[in-house]
Amino acid sequence: MSAAATTTTVQLTVETPEQMQDLGRRLAAVLRAGDLVLLTGALGAGKTTLARGLGAGLGVRGAVTSPTFVIARVHPSVSGGPPLVHVDAYRLGGGLEEMEDLDLDVSLPESVVVVEWGEGKVEELAEDRLHVVIERRTGAAGAAEGPDGAEGAEAADEPDVRHVTLTGVGERWAHGALAALARA
Repeated sequence: MSAAATTTTVQLTVETPEQMQDLGRRLAAVLRAGDLVLLTGALGAGKTTLARGLGAGLGVRGAVTSPTFVIARVHPSVSGGPPLVHVDAYRLGGGLEEMEDLDLDVSLPESVVVVEWGEGKVEELAEDRLHVVIERRTGAAGAAEGPDGAEGAEAADEPDVRHVTLTGVGERWAHGALAALARA
């Protein structure tokens, strides 16, 4: 990120997987083709749950699950909007060079590209991007999110608070697109 890049930050508290999925749906309403979204958080933080909400909000085909083993999935729109390209960079150790085989730079202009574990790996794809950091309360109940994105059963029984920080980098996010999320 250049020193002159504009940043906008919104912080939210999310208490349940349903609220995380709803946040994804609400976030989808402000996304458009060409947007790059990086999801950062520990295992079980809710990255895939948020991505599932993004898919629902974008009106894409297919179940949005963790692409851990296939690295990337493309979910075409059934509503005329942009497709969702959902990437899991967890197993990729290198930077952008290692991800070039995925052709994300080709997909980005017409898609919403969401990259789990992408921090430090894909920022060079776009000057304007959205970083979503999900922090899970230490010692919180709930099992880790599995490879299919399923949350543990005990997560539904007790509140499992997450603190979500959305940071829009670049001019794309400088005009209040994230502000509506903070008010909802």
